[in-house]
Amino acid sequence: MQKIISHGQPRNLKINCLAAFLMLDSMKDLVSAESYNRTLKQLQLGQHMEQSDCNYLVWISFSGLGNRILTLASAFLYAILTNRVLLVDPGADMPDLFCEPFPEVSWLLPLDFPLKNEFNSFDQKSPFCYGKMLKNKTLTDSSWSILPPYVYLHLVHDYDDHDKMFFCNQDQSFLRKIPCLIIKTDNYFVPSLFLIPSFEQELSNLFPVKGTVFHFLGRYLFHPTNVVWGLITRYYQAYLAKADETIGIQIRVFDTGIGPFQHVLDQIIACTMTENLLPEINMREPVKVRNMYWHPTVTGEVIGVYQPSHEEYQQTEKQNHNRKAWAEMYLLSLTDVLVTSSWSTFGYVAQGLGGLKPWILYKPENQTAPDPPCRRAMSMEPCFHAPPFYDCKAKKGVDTGALVPHVRHCEDMSWGLKLVDDSQEHGVVRT
Repeated sequence: MQKIISHGQPRNLKINCLAAFLMLDSMKDLVSAESYNRTLKQLQLGQHMEQSDCNYLVWISFSGLGNRILTLASAFLYAILTNRVLLVDPGADMPDLFCEPFPEVSWLLPLDFPLKNEFNSFDQKSPFCYGKMLKNKTLTDSSWSILPPYVYLHLVHDYDDHDKMFFCNQDQSFLRKIPCLIIKTDNYFVPSLFLIPSFEQELSNLFPVKGTVFHFLGRYLFHPTNVVWGLITRYYQAYLAKADETIGIQIRVFDTGIGPFQHVLDQIIACTMTENLLPEINMREPVKVRNMYWHPTVTGEVIGVYQPSHEEYQQTEKQNHNRKAWAEMYLLSLTDVLVTSSWSTFGYVAQGLGGLKPWILYKPENQTAPDPPCRRAMSMEPCFHAPPFYDCKAKKGVDTGALVPHVRHCEDMSWGLKLVDDSQEHGVVRT
């Protein structure tokens, strides 16, 4: 459930295109028909491959919409760093939700791609799963001259220590030799890319302000289709365009019972009042946010509360539901101030697209509103929920949130990782 409380003249959003131009330049070597056809033939025959002059990364459409947006951005960045052509599995609805980002060329996976019908069955037991091949010692230095037809990268939340070797520098050296990588993930794994030495310089060149990665990737890649844009503009013009300030509140409830839950409302009110995001009201026992602001505020301001949709539950595979979800993420990104729920990729997308450092609602325990109810995010970056904790050189466990200044543990998930930047002199983050 998302609520947008309006009371700002909407600001003119300025898109910094520097990173976009750099990324476009990095993708300039587009698909070679001859190379692709050769790769296609070898995949069809299941033949071991020789190294190719044109390599590919195939992203499998997987999980909920927020996860898909974050993982596709992660895959795009990885493709740039490894000089690969990114091919996007359209899944059930990607073309219905997003415009193609590259002029005169499609990033959608060609219909004749031979493994397309097998994507749903790919898991850690798949024969060319990288983690499985490492576990079974199928890959040795002596076998590097004979490459598998493709390698499947299983980076889903249930991945094991062998799958996580993907984030080691030595393993990246091997993976560079594979013409076709296929990736399935439900994680925003960008923070751990910043811990791979061979990527360090290129990432520093692309993103001098580390806490802006998803902001630039997201603004460059994800543009609503006309159908979704219509939902956005109609709602914005009807309810938000004339406001002096807008506050977005993104609510994700993990309780399994039937809501609404009073402790969630109590937490939202406590956060917005404590942080002075909303004015106080002349009543002692507010019941609901909407009803609260039928009462006069202490400051005399007039507050309107709007909820774009009433979907209540996540419905991953339903087309109209995902259109509304994408529209709501975008509308939240247009607000001046944002409050988000812990662990929610929906909120991560909104804050990143909008360049907003949100107030994050702590996850309630035992149906009790936490105290304090929320805190300000360190950066607008999403959280990597399932990062590796492994020192590839020392071959032992390590706190990967304490290795470099710009990769820290998340505010909403103590074991997660996120990118931060101590310097805000570039003026990108809206505080």
